[in-house]
Amino acid sequence: MFETVITRKLNIKYPIFQAPMAGGPSTPALVAAVSNAGGLGNLGAGYLTPEQIRIAIKQTRELTDQPFGVNLFVFNQPEESEETNEAMSKHLNFYRNELGIPQNPSLQKLSESFDEQVHVVLEERVPVFSFTFGIPSQDRIQSMKQRGTFVIGTATTVDEAIRLEASGVEAIVAQGSEAGGHRGTFLKDASNSLIGLMALVPQMADHVSIPVIASGGIMDGRGLVASLALGAAAVQMGTAFLASTESGAHPAYKQKILSANEDTTEITSVYSGKAARGIQTQFMRDMCLYVGEIPSYPIQHIMTRDIRQASAKANNPEFMSLWAGQGLRMAEEQSAATIIKQTIEQADALVKNRFN
Repeated sequence: MFETVITRKLNIKYPIFQAPMAGGPSTPALVAAVSNAGGLGNLGAGYLTPEQIRIAIKQTRELTDQPFGVNLFVFNQPEESEETNEAMSKHLNFYRNELGIPQNPSLQKLSESFDEQVHVVLEERVPVFSFTFGIPSQDRIQSMKQRGTFVIGTATTVDEAIRLEASGVEAIVAQGSEAGGHRGTFLKDASNSLIGLMALVPQMADHVSIPVIASGGIMDGRGLVASLALGAAAVQMGTAFLASTESGAHPAYKQKILSANEDTTEITSVYSGKAARGIQTQFMRDMCLYVGEIPSYPIQHIMTRDIRQASAKANNPEFMSLWAGQGLRMAEEQSAATIIKQTIEQADALVKNRFN
């Protein structure tokens, strides 16, 4: 019943993608569990070294023989200001002191080499490659397609989707403003690209000829049916899997997901320098009072890393980045396979009861 152009192209049973949540949640176990249940699991590999990506792909393949994807961040050279960085580091020392960790740590390298990361994905011939924060070169996109890898981009506006289709991608994730985690915006400022999913999907589907994957606030079968009715060929769910058995999210993070509501998230750049939706924390509230400039991504991400890691070690979620979408009130602690099964069963019942 839920066969679409995406399920046929990717040879998957259900039009359900697990969002590629970088930073720990999308473990090989979660990715494989989703793929084994008929969806498409995705490794969030943006922060991994090339060797870590290779290992994660190998571990995933040991757990499933079904299609899965790998997601990377398109790296854009940030604008650096020594004055801005120094002021931020000085300000962050307050939190470091509170957490009992060294002050003024040296900045590590800004990011893993995108070229080297892509090289591993090419060598491993993964079934699906997706990306966010921009558009890779056409050479990279064509190289993926030539090796049989299905290429997916991320857009937050129709104009971004049109640009992605022109670049040669084969499908587009439509990231609504409800979505958790970093915004994939790359043409305008993120604050000017916060389009709700219900408005975004049909407009995007009308203006591109490739499949659209709806993402943002989708937690169950109702979201799946609604997205398909709006013109999407599949849905991508992230927050729904954050508290799952196989998720690698920190226990304190999972507990926050299970106890927070739809009105407790906001979009912030204080953790990474890039707009992202997450559960409100003490760190976010405090940093709203900071009068200086926030360093660009990924500089701010590197500068707050020690604080986030120390907070996780102390089991204190108030200084951790708790990325989550607006549907989090519906999150449950259960296996990935159960989430897929219940989503499909609910969607099936809706279609039979309301459209027949």
